[in-house]
Amino acid sequence: MVIASVAVATSPSFAQSTIRSVDPGPRLLESYIAYIGPQDLYNSRGIRLTEPWQILRQDRANFHRYGKADRADQYDSFFADERNRAAKEVMLMRGTIQARAARDLVSGGAMILVEIYGRGSVGEYIDVSVMR
Repeated sequence: MVIASVAVATSPSFAQSTIRSVDPGPRLLESYIAYIGPQDLYNSRGIRLTEPWQILRQDRANFHRYGKADRADQYDSFFADERNRAAKEVMLMRGTIQARAARDLVSGGAMILVEIYGRGSVGEYIDVSVMR
């Protein structure tokens, strides 16, 4: 005769499970459309800007700080904060901008879409597209 032994869990710890939340990664925090006009190509000292990130930063400084918006410029709350504008170079380095979009941006006259990605209220990177 064989007797089977079955262990029955009576401790509450056997009934508990561990629930873990998975970090979904950066999410789209905000996006905006802007027109890169002649005023966005020069800094406040009148020096011609030559890098896409410089022009993107100047566009938002013109919009938020100096009140110099182009007709198609949209509001964004993220770059209204000067500290976030200062982080734009690093955010663009971590994000994407196609070579042609970068050239169009530096030439001026480009309509762009900027998508800001991050966690919570902290921006991590931006993706920039030229709209045609």
